[in-house]
Amino acid sequence: MSARGSPSASSPHPPHGELSAKGTNPLRRTSDRIESWFLRFLMLVLVLGVPVASINAGLMAYHSSLRAVHTQSADRRETTAWLTTDAKGTQRSAEDAWQQAQVRWTDKTGKQQTGTTLVQTGTPKGATIRIWLNQDGTLGDPPMTVDGAKATGWLVGSMTAVGVASGLLAARAGMRLVLDRRRYAQWDAEWEAVEPGWSARFRR
Repeated sequence: MSARGSPSASSPHPPHGELSAKGTNPLRRTSDRIESWFLRFLMLVLVLGVPVASINAGLMAYHSSLRAVHTQSADRRETTAWLTTDAKGTQRSAEDAWQQAQVRWTDKTGKQQTGTTLVQTGTPKGATIRIWLNQDGTLGDPPMTVDGAKATGWLVGSMTAVGVASGLLAARAGMRLVLDRRRYAQWDAEWEAVEPGWSARFRR
C-alpha cells in the first residue's frame, strides 16, 4: 500500500521541541512581548506588593493612633456632671440620638463650673452623666480608644490596598494605550506599503 499523499509523507511534523526551542510565534509582535512581560510584573507586584504595603501602612496607622490614645488618656480626666436643662426631643433617627445640653460639675478646687456638651436625647434635668475634661479644666471629647486605633489601622490598610491595586490597573491601562497607539501606527505604515500593490491587482 502506497504512502503517497499521507500527512506523514507529504508534510512531516517538525522535530519535537523545535517550536519551543525557538520560542517565537510568527504572529507575535514585539509589543505583544512587552505587554506580556509587563503584565507579569504587575501580577508580581499585585501578589507581593499589595499585602506588604497594606500591612505596613495599617501597622503604622495603628501605632500612631495608639500613641494618640495614650497621650489623650493622660491629658484628659473623666468626672461626673449634672444636667441643668432637659434634653427634650424624640429620637427619630441616629442624628437625633444626641443633642447639646448644659451641664454643671465641680472642679479640683471645689468650684462649680458649667458648660455645654452632647447628651442623649430625652435625658431629664438633674440626671448625672460622665464628662471628660482637658488639663485646663474645660470640657473636651473622650479620648480615642484602643478599638478606635485598631479600626484606624484596618481602614488605612484597606485604603492602601485599594489605592495600590487601582494604581496597578491604571498602569496596565496606560501601557495598553501606549502599545495600541504604536500598533495602529505600524498597521497604518504597513497598509500604506501594501495597499498600492493590492489596488493594482484589481485594476488589471
